Amino acid sequence: MIDSIKGQLFHKDPSQVVLDMNGIRLKISITAATYNTLPEKGSDAELLTFLNVREDLMELYGFGSTDERNMFTMLNTISGIGPRSAMNILSGSNPHEFKKNIISGDVKSLTVIPGIGPKTAKRMIVELKEKYVDEDDDNMDFMDAAENGLAKDAVIGLMALGYKRGHANQAIRELEATGELNGSIEAIIKKALTKL
Repeated sequence: MIDSIKGQLFHKDPSQVVLDMNGIRLKISITAATYNTLPEKGSDAELLTFLNVREDLMELYGFGSTDERNMFTMLNTISGIGPRSAMNILSGSNPHEFKKNIISGDVKSLTVIPGIGPKTAKRMIVELKEKYVDEDDDNMDFMDAAENGLAKDAVIGLMALGYKRGHANQAIRELEATGELNGSIEAIIKKALTKL
Protein backbone atom coordinates (compact mmCIF):
# COMPACT_ATOMS: atom_id res chain seq x y z
CA MET A 1 0.00 0.00 0.00
CA ILE A 2 1.10 3.57 -0.68
CA ASP A 3 1.28 5.14 2.79
CA SER A 4 1.79 8.76 1.73
CA ILE A 5 2.58 10.90 -1.29
CA LYS A 6 4.60 14.09 -1.36
CA GLY A 7 4.83 16.40 -4.35
CA GLN A 8 4.13 19.84 -5.76
CA LEU A 9 0.50 20.90 -5.58
CA PHE A 10 -0.43 21.29 -9.25
CA HIS A 11 -4.22 21.59 -8.80
CA LYS A 12 -6.67 21.61 -5.90
CA ASP A 13 -10.40 21.80 -5.34
CA PRO A 14 -12.58 20.66 -2.41
CA SER A 15 -12.90 17.11 -3.76
CA GLN A 16 -9.52 16.36 -5.36
CA VAL A 17 -5.92 17.41 -5.81
CA VAL A 18 -3.26 16.74 -8.41
CA LEU A 19 0.25 16.30 -7.05
CA ASP A 20 3.21 16.58 -9.40
CA MET A 21 5.99 14.12 -8.55
CA ASN A 22 8.85 14.98 -10.92
CA GLY A 23 6.57 15.10 -13.96
CA ILE A 24 4.20 12.31 -12.89
CA ARG A 25 0.88 13.81 -11.88
CA LEU A 26 -1.35 11.86 -9.51
CA LYS A 27 -5.04 12.67 -9.03
CA ILE A 28 -6.10 12.09 -5.42
CA SER A 29 -9.63 12.35 -3.99
CA ILE A 30 -9.75 14.37 -0.76
CA THR A 31 -12.23 15.57 1.87
CA ALA A 32 -13.26 19.15 2.56
CA ALA A 33 -11.28 19.07 5.83
CA THR A 34 -8.10 18.03 4.00
CA TYR A 35 -8.68 20.72 1.36
CA ASN A 36 -8.71 23.36 4.13
CA THR A 37 -5.26 22.25 5.32
CA LEU A 38 -3.58 22.42 1.90
CA PRO A 39 -0.99 25.09 1.01
CA GLU A 40 -1.17 27.30 -2.09
CA LYS A 41 -0.81 25.79 -5.57
CA GLY A 42 2.84 25.36 -6.51
CA SER A 43 3.84 24.55 -2.91
CA ASP A 44 5.00 21.14 -1.68
CA ALA A 45 2.27 19.06 -0.03
CA GLU A 46 2.13 15.63 1.55
CA LEU A 47 -0.96 13.48 2.00
CA LEU A 48 -1.53 10.18 3.81
CA THR A 49 -3.14 7.87 1.29
CA PHE A 50 -5.36 4.86 0.77
CA LEU A 51 -5.22 2.99 -2.56
CA ASN A 52 -8.53 1.40 -3.53
CA VAL A 53 -8.05 -1.37 -6.12
CA ARG A 54 -10.91 -3.03 -7.96
CA GLU A 55 -11.02 -5.15 -11.08
CA ASP A 56 -11.68 -2.18 -13.35
CA LEU A 57 -10.41 0.73 -11.27
CA MET A 58 -7.59 2.11 -9.12
CA GLU A 59 -8.35 5.16 -6.97
CA LEU A 60 -6.17 7.13 -4.59
CA TYR A 61 -7.71 8.80 -1.55
CA GLY A 62 -5.76 11.41 0.40
CA PHE A 63 -6.01 12.59 4.00
CA GLY A 64 -4.54 15.42 6.03
CA SER A 65 -4.45 13.44 9.28
CA THR A 66 -4.11 9.89 10.63
CA ASP A 67 -7.49 10.22 12.42
CA GLU A 68 -9.19 11.00 9.13
CA ARG A 69 -7.60 8.04 7.34
CA ASN A 70 -8.42 5.70 10.25
CA MET A 71 -12.06 6.79 10.17
CA PHE A 72 -12.15 6.26 6.37
CA THR A 73 -10.71 2.75 6.75
CA MET A 74 -13.21 1.90 9.50
CA LEU A 75 -16.16 3.21 7.46
CA ASN A 76 -15.13 0.96 4.59
CA THR A 77 -15.70 -2.09 6.80
CA ILE A 78 -19.45 -1.32 6.97
CA SER A 79 -21.62 -3.14 4.45
CA GLY A 80 -23.13 -0.72 1.96
CA ILE A 81 -20.54 2.00 2.52
CA GLY A 82 -17.81 2.20 -0.09
CA PRO A 83 -14.88 4.61 -0.45
CA ARG A 84 -16.92 7.39 -2.08
CA SER A 85 -19.62 7.23 0.60
CA ALA A 86 -16.90 7.21 3.27
CA MET A 87 -15.38 10.38 1.74
CA ASN A 88 -18.81 12.07 1.77
CA ILE A 89 -19.25 11.14 5.44
CA LEU A 90 -15.78 12.48 6.26
CA SER A 91 -16.53 15.73 4.43
CA GLY A 92 -19.70 16.14 6.50
CA SER A 93 -18.15 15.48 9.93
CA ASN A 94 -14.87 15.40 11.82
CA PRO A 95 -13.38 12.20 13.30
CA HIS A 96 -13.68 13.37 16.92
CA GLU A 97 -17.39 14.29 16.71
CA PHE A 98 -18.20 11.24 14.58
CA LYS A 99 -16.58 8.88 17.10
CA LYS A 100 -18.42 10.56 19.98
CA ASN A 101 -21.76 10.25 18.15
CA ILE A 102 -21.15 6.56 17.39
CA ILE A 103 -20.22 5.73 21.00
CA SER A 104 -23.23 7.61 22.41
CA GLY A 105 -25.54 6.06 19.78
CA ASP A 106 -26.71 9.49 18.59
CA VAL A 107 -28.67 8.64 15.42
CA LYS A 108 -30.00 12.20 15.05
CA SER A 109 -26.52 13.77 14.89
CA LEU A 110 -25.36 11.18 12.35
CA THR A 111 -28.33 11.80 10.04
CA VAL A 112 -27.25 15.45 9.73
CA ILE A 113 -24.31 14.18 7.62
CA PRO A 114 -25.27 14.36 3.91
CA GLY A 115 -26.21 10.95 2.49
CA ILE A 116 -26.81 9.31 5.90
CA GLY A 117 -30.36 8.25 6.67
CA PRO A 118 -31.64 6.71 9.92
CA LYS A 119 -31.11 3.11 8.71
CA THR A 120 -27.49 3.75 7.69
CA ALA A 121 -26.84 5.66 10.92
CA LYS A 122 -28.15 2.75 13.02
CA ARG A 123 -26.07 0.26 11.02
CA MET A 124 -22.94 2.38 11.54
CA ILE A 125 -23.59 2.54 15.28
CA VAL A 126 -24.10 -1.24 15.51
CA GLU A 127 -20.99 -2.04 13.47
CA LEU A 128 -18.61 0.63 14.81
CA LYS A 129 -19.54 1.17 18.47
CA GLU A 130 -17.72 -1.93 19.76
CA LYS A 131 -14.63 -1.13 17.68
CA TYR A 132 -14.43 2.39 19.08
CA VAL A 133 -15.18 1.38 22.68
CA ASP A 134 -12.64 -1.45 22.52
CA GLU A 135 -9.82 0.76 21.26
CA ASP A 136 -7.05 0.50 23.82
CA ASP A 137 -5.46 3.91 23.37
CA ASP A 138 -4.31 5.83 26.45
CA ASN A 139 -4.74 9.11 24.60
CA MET A 140 -8.36 8.64 23.58
CA ASP A 141 -10.32 11.90 23.66
CA PHE A 142 -13.20 10.12 25.36
CA MET A 143 -11.25 9.40 28.51
CA ASP A 144 -11.65 12.84 30.08
CA ALA A 145 -13.81 11.34 32.83
CA ALA A 146 -10.91 9.20 33.98
CA GLU A 147 -8.78 12.27 34.66
CA ASN A 148 -10.25 13.10 38.07
CA GLY A 149 -9.39 10.89 41.04
CA LEU A 150 -12.74 9.24 41.84
CA ALA A 151 -13.53 8.50 38.22
CA LYS A 152 -10.06 7.11 37.61
CA ASP A 153 -10.31 4.83 40.65
CA ALA A 154 -13.78 3.68 39.56
CA VAL A 155 -12.48 2.81 36.08
CA ILE A 156 -9.62 0.82 37.66
CA GLY A 157 -12.15 -0.94 39.93
CA LEU A 158 -14.37 -1.89 36.98
CA MET A 159 -11.34 -3.18 35.08
CA ALA A 160 -10.44 -5.30 38.13
CA LEU A 161 -13.93 -6.81 37.84
CA GLY A 162 -13.06 -7.92 34.30
CA TYR A 163 -14.52 -5.10 32.21
CA LYS A 164 -12.55 -3.63 29.31
CA ARG A 165 -11.20 -0.16 29.90
CA GLY A 166 -13.22 1.30 27.00
CA HIS A 167 -16.49 -0.06 28.43
CA ALA A 168 -15.61 1.07 31.96
CA ASN A 169 -14.75 4.53 30.72
CA GLN A 170 -17.99 4.83 28.78
CA ALA A 171 -20.02 3.87 31.87
CA ILE A 172 -18.23 6.52 33.93
CA ARG A 173 -18.80 9.10 31.17
CA GLU A 174 -22.52 8.30 31.26
CA LEU A 175 -22.58 8.80 35.03
CA GLU A 176 -20.74 12.09 34.61
CA ALA A 177 -23.22 13.25 31.94
CA THR A 178 -26.22 12.52 34.19
CA GLY A 179 -24.65 14.08 37.30
CA GLU A 180 -24.39 10.71 39.08
CA LEU A 181 -20.61 10.74 39.41
CA ASN A 182 -20.62 11.28 43.16
CA GLY A 183 -20.43 9.41 46.44
CA SER A 184 -17.91 6.73 47.42
CA ILE A 185 -15.95 4.69 44.91
CA GLU A 186 -18.07 1.66 45.81
CA ALA A 187 -21.27 3.64 45.10
CA ILE A 188 -19.91 4.90 41.77
CA ILE A 189 -18.90 1.37 40.73
CA LYS A 190 -22.37 0.06 41.64
CA LYS A 191 -24.00 2.80 39.55
CA ALA A 192 -21.56 2.15 36.69
CA LEU A 193 -22.41 -1.56 36.72
CA THR A 194 -26.01 -0.68 35.83
CA LYS A 195 -24.67 0.98 32.65
CA LEU A 196 -22.61 -2.06 31.59
